Amino acid sequence: MKFTKIVYWAAGIYGVLVLSPLYFIFHMIGVQDPPPITHPGFYYGFVSAGLAWQFAFLVIATDPARYRPLMIPSIFEKWSYGVAILCLFLQRRIHSSDLALAGIDSLLGVLFLISFFATRAKFTQSASG
Repeated sequence: MKFTKIVYWAAGIYGVLVLSPLYFIFHMIGVQDPPPITHPGFYYGFVSAGLAWQFAFLVIATDPARYRPLMIPSIFEKWSYGVAILCLFLQRRIHSSDLALAGIDSLLGVLFLISFFATRAKFTQSASG
């Protein structure tokens, strides 16, 4: 259980640190990696949805056995981003440097999957009694 708590605390804190600054660098992204973003609603929607999941990871970390069902969508959250970025890279629509963050998310998805199976016994005990 300690492993799972560490994984989810680390993922949540890392995600908050990585995603929060995106609220303040909207225009800088278009300057550093043209063209400028043309749909700010999608951009801020992505940042907000991503940040909401980071807080969900922090909640899971408080009691992994209790929140074990939330681990399934958390795995999907991590892997869906990794797969999307890999597909964009293979289509030559993004830079290879963009793979780094997707790789971290994919690794966290693997750790989430390990955590899901590691908490099975504790979840079964808490559900039955």
